[in-house]
Amino acid sequence: MDSITLRLPHTVERPAEATNYEPTTRISQPTVTGTSVVAFKYKDGIMMATDCLASYGSMARFRDETRMTAVGKTTLLGMSGDTADFQHMKHTLNNLLTQEYDMDDGQNLGTRSIYKYISNIMYGRRTKIDPLWNSYVIGGIDNGEKVLGFVDYYGTTYQSPTIATGFGAHLAQPILRKYVEGHEDEITEEDAIRILDDCMRVLYYRDCRTFNKLRRAKVTAAGVEISEPYALETNWNIAEYVRGYGPF
Repeated sequence: MDSITLRLPHTVERPAEATNYEPTTRISQPTVTGTSVVAFKYKDGIMMATDCLASYGSMARFRDETRMTAVGKTTLLGMSGDTADFQHMKHTLNNLLTQEYDMDDGQNLGTRSIYKYISNIMYGRRTKIDPLWNSYVIGGIDNGEKVLGFVDYYGTTYQSPTIATGFGAHLAQPILRKYVEGHEDEITEEDAIRILDDCMRVLYYRDCRTFNKLRRAKVTAAGVEISEPYALETNWNIAEYVRGYGPF
């Protein structure tokens, strides 16, 4: 009679590669990143701009990225930081909007609700020591009122007539304070575009992680509009006099 091998009911065979269990780890720094977002209020709504570059470390790897997205009908989201985490956030927001649509109760998520939702996500991930490595600028029209807010990976939040992330907080923000703050209800769309282009031009000159290919977006009562990529006119003649650039 052939021998019979008895196995206890609770015995489980594990593959050899699964015998050593690795500890749970977290991403400690972003990998593919985008730089500054510049946004401010103007007469008709919110104006925002980013460049189209996503850098892999110091390499200008992806040059046709869109770091702004519409959330609902009257809300615009701009991102600095890790592009993969931004994709995760867009997926999360799309699920939220789908759930709201399926409710079919005639209610729409306003900019303030979306701003609060993103704030809660970012703070919640921070408290788990597993942050989303992004800074977000949320702008929109909510019940006829212009709303512009900021959230970062610490869960820090604030609202302001002008917001700039990354190097823009140091280089573009002084320009915005000079020409925008206190005049938000007087600035026309043409003036807003000129101010925005001036800010992005300064960033292109001074921030080595930016790129001279931009997208501009606006939010008005009519909805969200994101432009096609465009380039700014620049002048590098002064560079010949900068030590280390030219032959001197």
